[in-house]
Amino acid sequence: MSTTPYRKWQCLACGDIYDEALGSPPDGIPAGTRFEALPDDWLCPNCGALKASFVPMDD
Repeated sequence: MSTTPYRKWQCLACGDIYDEALGSPPDGIPAGTRFEALPDDWLCPNCGALKASFVPMDD
């Protein structure tokens, strides 16, 4: 189990936030899923932007 704190990632296109601690259960992504573990073809659930459109948020 990773001891690295969970991070939040923000979509540059719409501002949506992916929180690793929460995941995205409505989209089938369980809580605790690291951003890096999301499939490469994952899209922003809010606007459909590519995964590459997300940047890590500062703590």
